[in-house]
Amino acid sequence: MVTSMKRNRLGSSELYVGEIGLGCMSLGTEKQKAIALIHEALERGVNFLDTADLYEDGLNEEIVGEAIRTSGRNRDEIIISTKVGNRRIPGQEGWVWDPSKAYILSSVKGSLKRLGVEYIDLYQLHGGTLEDPIEETIEAFEQLKQEGLVREYGISSIRPNVIREYAARSSIVSVMSQYSLLDRRPEETVLPLLEDKGIGLIARGPVAKGILSPNGRVRSEKGYLDYSAEELPALHDELAQLANEGRSLSQLAIRYSLSHPAVAVAIPGASSLEQLLHNIEASEGEPLTTDELALLRSLTRANLYEQHR
Repeated sequence: MVTSMKRNRLGSSELYVGEIGLGCMSLGTEKQKAIALIHEALERGVNFLDTADLYEDGLNEEIVGEAIRTSGRNRDEIIISTKVGNRRIPGQEGWVWDPSKAYILSSVKGSLKRLGVEYIDLYQLHGGTLEDPIEETIEAFEQLKQEGLVREYGISSIRPNVIREYAARSSIVSVMSQYSLLDRRPEETVLPLLEDKGIGLIARGPVAKGILSPNGRVRSEKGYLDYSAEELPALHDELAQLANEGRSLSQLAIRYSLSHPAVAVAIPGASSLEQLLHNIEASEGEPLTTDELALLRSLTRANLYEQHR
Protein backbone atom coordinates (compact mmCIF):
# COMPACT_ATOMS: atom_id res chain seq x y z
CA MET A 1 0.00 0.00 0.00
CA VAL A 2 1.38 3.40 -0.96
CA THR A 3 2.04 5.70 1.97
CA SER A 4 0.82 9.26 1.57
CA MET A 5 3.42 11.99 1.55
CA LYS A 6 3.05 15.74 1.30
CA ARG A 7 3.33 16.88 -2.33
CA ASN A 8 4.80 20.21 -3.38
CA ARG A 9 4.54 21.96 -6.70
CA LEU A 10 7.96 22.16 -8.35
CA GLY A 11 8.32 25.85 -9.09
CA SER A 12 5.62 27.04 -11.50
CA SER A 13 5.39 23.67 -13.25
CA GLU A 14 2.65 21.06 -13.19
CA LEU A 15 5.05 18.60 -11.56
CA TYR A 16 3.97 17.75 -8.03
CA VAL A 17 6.71 16.02 -6.10
CA GLY A 18 6.70 14.22 -2.78
CA GLU A 19 8.66 16.37 -0.34
CA ILE A 20 11.27 13.63 0.08
CA GLY A 21 12.65 12.18 -3.12
CA LEU A 22 15.38 9.66 -3.81
CA GLY A 23 18.84 10.65 -4.95
CA CYS A 24 19.71 7.54 -6.95
CA MET A 25 23.47 8.16 -7.26
CA SER A 26 24.16 6.29 -4.01
CA LEU A 27 22.19 3.15 -4.93
CA GLY A 28 25.28 1.31 -6.17
CA THR A 29 25.70 -1.11 -9.04
CA GLU A 30 24.03 -4.22 -7.61
CA LYS A 31 21.04 -4.02 -9.91
CA GLN A 32 18.51 -6.12 -8.00
CA LYS A 33 19.32 -4.51 -4.65
CA ALA A 34 19.01 -1.04 -6.17
CA ILE A 35 15.73 -1.88 -7.92
CA ALA A 36 14.33 -3.25 -4.65
CA LEU A 37 15.22 0.02 -2.89
CA ILE A 38 13.49 2.08 -5.59
CA HIS A 39 10.39 -0.13 -5.39
CA GLU A 40 10.30 0.32 -1.60
CA ALA A 41 10.68 4.09 -1.98
CA LEU A 42 7.74 4.19 -4.40
CA GLU A 43 5.66 2.11 -1.98
CA ARG A 44 6.39 4.64 0.75
CA GLY A 45 5.13 7.62 -1.22
CA VAL A 46 8.31 8.78 -2.97
CA ASN A 47 7.53 9.85 -6.55
CA PHE A 48 10.67 11.86 -7.45
CA LEU A 49 13.69 9.87 -8.65
CA ASP A 50 16.86 11.79 -9.48
CA THR A 51 19.61 10.32 -11.65
CA ALA A 52 22.12 11.53 -14.28
CA ASP A 53 23.74 10.22 -17.44
CA LEU A 54 27.10 10.56 -15.66
CA TYR A 55 26.31 8.18 -12.79
CA GLU A 56 28.03 4.83 -13.34
CA ASP A 57 28.41 5.65 -17.05
CA GLY A 58 24.67 5.45 -17.61
CA LEU A 59 24.07 2.28 -15.58
CA ASN A 60 22.22 4.29 -12.93
CA GLU A 61 19.71 5.48 -15.53
CA GLU A 62 19.25 1.88 -16.72
CA ILE A 63 18.57 0.72 -13.15
CA VAL A 64 16.05 3.52 -12.58
CA GLY A 65 14.34 2.66 -15.86
CA GLU A 66 14.08 -1.03 -15.06
CA ALA A 67 12.80 -0.27 -11.55
CA ILE A 68 10.03 1.90 -12.98
CA ARG A 69 9.03 -0.71 -15.57
CA THR A 70 8.81 -3.45 -12.94
CA SER A 71 7.16 -1.31 -10.25
CA GLY A 72 3.59 -1.95 -11.40
CA ARG A 73 3.01 1.79 -11.54
CA ASN A 74 1.81 3.95 -14.38
CA ARG A 75 4.48 6.15 -15.94
CA ASP A 76 2.61 9.33 -14.99
CA GLU A 77 2.82 8.45 -11.29
CA ILE A 78 6.59 8.91 -11.24
CA ILE A 79 8.64 12.07 -11.78
CA ILE A 80 11.94 11.16 -13.47
CA SER A 81 14.76 13.67 -13.22
CA THR A 82 18.07 13.25 -15.02
CA LYS A 83 20.95 15.50 -16.07
CA VAL A 84 23.15 16.39 -19.04
CA GLY A 85 26.33 18.32 -19.79
CA ASN A 86 29.18 16.04 -18.78
CA ARG A 87 30.47 14.37 -21.91
CA ARG A 88 32.65 11.30 -22.08
CA ILE A 89 35.00 11.09 -25.06
CA PRO A 90 35.88 7.53 -26.17
CA GLY A 91 39.48 6.65 -25.38
CA GLN A 92 39.87 9.62 -23.03
CA GLU A 93 39.96 9.53 -19.24
CA GLY A 94 37.25 11.37 -17.34
CA TRP A 95 34.80 13.72 -18.99
CA VAL A 96 34.59 17.19 -20.50
CA TRP A 97 31.98 19.88 -19.95
CA ASP A 98 29.75 20.37 -22.98
CA PRO A 99 26.62 22.54 -22.65
CA SER A 100 26.28 22.99 -26.42
CA LYS A 101 22.90 22.74 -28.10
CA ALA A 102 24.11 19.93 -30.35
CA TYR A 103 25.33 17.82 -27.45
CA ILE A 104 22.18 18.31 -25.35
CA LEU A 105 19.92 17.42 -28.30
CA SER A 106 21.91 14.26 -28.99
CA SER A 107 22.51 13.24 -25.38
CA VAL A 108 18.83 13.19 -24.46
CA LYS A 109 18.35 10.26 -26.84
CA GLY A 110 20.77 8.14 -24.81
CA SER A 111 19.04 8.99 -21.54
CA LEU A 112 15.60 8.19 -22.97
CA LYS A 113 16.87 4.84 -24.24
CA ARG A 114 18.58 3.89 -20.98
CA LEU A 115 15.55 4.93 -18.94
CA GLY A 116 13.23 3.17 -21.39
CA VAL A 117 10.77 6.07 -21.48
CA GLU A 118 9.32 8.37 -24.13
CA TYR A 119 9.84 11.57 -22.15
CA ILE A 120 11.78 12.91 -19.17
CA ASP A 121 9.84 14.90 -16.57
CA LEU A 122 12.73 17.13 -15.50
CA TYR A 123 15.92 17.49 -17.55
CA GLN A 124 18.67 19.38 -15.76
CA LEU A 125 21.88 21.01 -16.87
CA HIS A 126 24.49 19.24 -14.73
CA GLY A 127 26.56 22.29 -13.83
CA GLY A 128 27.24 25.50 -15.74
CA THR A 129 29.54 28.51 -15.94
CA LEU A 130 29.19 32.11 -17.11
CA GLU A 131 31.48 31.21 -20.03
CA ASP A 132 28.91 28.76 -21.42
CA PRO A 133 26.87 29.62 -24.53
CA ILE A 134 23.86 30.15 -22.25
CA GLU A 135 21.39 31.24 -24.94
CA GLU A 136 22.26 28.18 -27.01
CA THR A 137 21.87 25.93 -23.97
CA ILE A 138 18.45 27.41 -23.23
CA GLU A 139 17.42 26.96 -26.89
CA ALA A 140 18.24 23.27 -26.63
CA PHE A 141 16.05 22.73 -23.58
CA GLU A 142 13.21 24.79 -25.04
CA GLN A 143 13.36 22.73 -28.23
CA LEU A 144 13.19 19.49 -26.25
CA LYS A 145 10.12 20.82 -24.45
CA GLN A 146 8.44 21.70 -27.75
CA GLU A 147 9.23 18.23 -29.10
CA GLY A 148 7.68 16.63 -26.01
CA LEU A 149 10.88 14.82 -25.04
CA VAL A 150 11.08 16.69 -21.74
CA ARG A 151 8.28 18.22 -19.71
CA GLU A 152 10.35 20.80 -17.83
CA TYR A 153 13.99 21.73 -17.34
CA GLY A 154 16.20 23.08 -14.62
CA ILE A 155 19.83 23.40 -13.59
CA SER A 156 21.98 21.72 -10.98
CA SER A 157 24.36 24.36 -9.66
CA ILE A 158 25.85 25.89 -6.53
CA ARG A 159 27.00 29.04 -8.37
CA PRO A 160 24.84 32.06 -7.52
CA ASN A 161 25.98 33.99 -10.62
CA VAL A 162 24.99 31.13 -12.93
CA ILE A 163 21.67 30.59 -11.12
CA ARG A 164 20.88 34.30 -11.53
CA GLU A 165 21.50 34.12 -15.29
CA TYR A 166 19.18 31.16 -15.82
CA ALA A 167 16.53 32.60 -13.47
CA ALA A 168 16.51 35.78 -15.55
CA ARG A 169 16.86 34.36 -19.07
CA SER A 170 15.18 30.96 -19.14
CA SER A 171 12.00 29.20 -18.04
CA ILE A 172 13.71 26.84 -15.58
CA VAL A 173 11.33 25.47 -12.97
CA SER A 174 14.01 24.23 -10.57
CA VAL A 175 17.52 24.57 -9.25
CA MET A 176 19.22 21.62 -7.59
CA SER A 177 21.72 22.75 -5.00
CA GLN A 178 23.44 21.48 -1.89
CA TYR A 179 21.55 22.68 1.18
CA SER A 180 21.73 21.55 4.79
CA LEU A 181 22.30 22.74 8.33
CA LEU A 182 26.04 22.60 7.59
CA ASP A 183 25.72 24.25 4.18
CA ARG A 184 23.41 27.22 4.55
CA ARG A 185 24.96 29.16 1.66
CA PRO A 186 21.73 29.18 -0.42
CA GLU A 187 19.99 31.18 2.32
CA GLU A 188 21.95 34.34 1.52
CA THR A 189 20.86 35.02 -2.05
CA VAL A 190 19.78 31.86 -3.89
CA LEU A 191 16.68 30.90 -1.89
CA PRO A 192 15.26 34.46 -1.80
CA LEU A 193 15.83 34.74 -5.57
CA LEU A 194 14.11 31.43 -6.29
CA GLU A 195 11.18 32.27 -4.03
CA ASP A 196 10.78 35.61 -5.81
CA LYS A 197 10.92 33.98 -9.27
CA GLY A 198 8.65 31.03 -8.46
CA ILE A 199 11.46 28.49 -9.02
CA GLY A 200 11.73 25.40 -6.82
CA LEU A 201 14.87 24.29 -5.01
CA ILE A 202 15.76 20.60 -5.04
CA ALA A 203 17.86 20.22 -1.89
CA ARG A 204 20.63 17.67 -2.24
CA GLY A 205 22.95 16.65 0.58
CA PRO A 206 20.47 17.43 3.40
CA VAL A 207 22.35 15.08 5.75
CA ALA A 208 25.77 16.51 4.75
CA LYS A 209 27.45 13.28 3.61
CA GLY A 210 26.06 11.47 6.65
CA ILE A 211 27.56 13.83 9.21
CA LEU A 212 24.04 14.86 10.27
CA SER A 213 23.02 11.28 11.01
CA PRO A 214 22.91 9.50 14.39
CA ASN A 215 26.27 7.86 13.62
CA GLY A 216 27.68 10.91 11.88
CA ARG A 217 30.35 11.69 14.45
CA VAL A 218 32.79 9.31 12.76
CA ARG A 219 32.12 10.91 9.38
CA SER A 220 33.21 14.35 10.55
CA GLU A 221 36.94 13.61 10.79
CA LYS A 222 37.73 15.41 7.52
CA GLY A 223 35.69 18.49 8.29
CA TYR A 224 32.95 19.90 6.07
CA LEU A 225 33.05 23.17 4.12
CA ASP A 226 34.23 25.78 6.63
CA TYR A 227 33.71 23.49 9.65
CA SER A 228 36.92 21.96 10.93
CA ALA A 229 37.24 18.33 11.95
CA GLU A 230 37.85 19.53 15.51
CA GLU A 231 34.58 21.45 15.90
CA LEU A 232 32.19 19.06 14.16
CA PRO A 233 31.92 16.35 16.85
CA ALA A 234 30.80 18.85 19.49
CA LEU A 235 28.34 20.43 17.06
CA HIS A 236 27.04 16.97 16.17
CA ASP A 237 26.37 16.27 19.85
CA GLU A 238 24.63 19.63 20.34
CA LEU A 239 22.37 19.04 17.36
CA ALA A 240 21.70 15.44 18.39
CA GLN A 241 20.37 16.69 21.74
CA LEU A 242 17.66 18.58 19.85
CA ALA A 243 16.42 15.39 18.25
CA ASN A 244 13.71 13.69 20.27
CA GLU A 245 12.20 10.24 20.47
CA GLY A 246 10.05 10.88 17.43
CA ARG A 247 12.76 12.45 15.28
CA SER A 248 16.41 11.48 14.83
CA LEU A 249 19.20 13.91 13.95
CA SER A 250 19.08 13.03 10.25
CA GLN A 251 15.30 13.46 10.20
CA LEU A 252 15.73 16.82 11.94
CA ALA A 253 18.29 17.76 9.27
CA ILE A 254 15.97 16.74 6.43
CA ARG A 255 13.13 18.75 7.96
CA TYR A 256 15.48 21.75 8.18
CA SER A 257 16.27 21.51 4.46
CA LEU A 258 12.52 21.52 3.75
CA SER A 259 11.80 24.51 5.97
CA HIS A 260 12.31 27.26 3.39
CA PRO A 261 9.21 27.90 1.22
CA ALA A 262 11.27 27.78 -2.00
CA VAL A 263 12.34 24.17 -1.31
CA ALA A 264 10.10 21.70 -3.12
CA VAL A 265 11.90 18.44 -2.37
CA ALA A 266 14.88 17.10 -0.45
CA ILE A 267 16.76 14.20 -2.00
CA PRO A 268 18.83 12.30 0.54
CA GLY A 269 20.66 9.32 -0.89
CA ALA A 270 20.30 5.80 0.46
CA SER A 271 22.39 2.69 -0.02
CA SER A 272 20.45 0.43 2.37
CA LEU A 273 16.83 -0.27 3.22
CA GLU A 274 17.39 1.00 6.76
CA GLN A 275 18.70 4.35 5.48
CA LEU A 276 15.90 4.67 2.95
CA LEU A 277 13.10 4.05 5.44
CA HIS A 278 14.72 6.31 8.02
CA ASN A 279 14.94 9.18 5.51
CA ILE A 280 11.38 8.75 4.31
CA GLU A 281 10.07 8.72 7.88
CA ALA A 282 11.14 12.37 8.13
CA SER A 283 8.04 13.15 6.04
CA GLU A 284 5.86 11.85 8.86
CA GLY A 285 7.22 14.40 11.32
CA GLU A 286 5.86 17.86 11.96
CA PRO A 287 7.53 20.82 10.26
CA LEU A 288 10.03 22.63 12.46
CA THR A 289 8.62 25.48 14.51
CA THR A 290 9.88 29.05 14.28
CA ASP A 291 11.64 28.61 17.63
CA GLU A 292 13.29 25.35 16.51
CA LEU A 293 14.53 26.97 13.32
CA ALA A 294 15.93 29.92 15.23
CA LEU A 295 17.75 27.61 17.63
CA LEU A 296 19.22 25.50 14.81
CA ARG A 297 20.42 28.64 13.03
CA SER A 298 22.01 29.93 16.23
CA LEU A 299 24.02 26.73 16.57
CA THR A 300 25.19 26.58 12.95
CA ARG A 301 26.94 28.97 10.62
CA ALA A 302 25.32 31.13 7.95
CA ASN A 303 27.99 30.08 5.44
CA LEU A 304 28.55 32.34 2.44
CA TYR A 305 29.64 31.59 -1.12
CA GLU A 306 33.14 32.91 -1.62
CA GLN A 307 33.27 32.30 -5.38
CA HIS A 308 30.90 32.68 -8.32
CA ARG A 309 28.93 35.44 -6.65
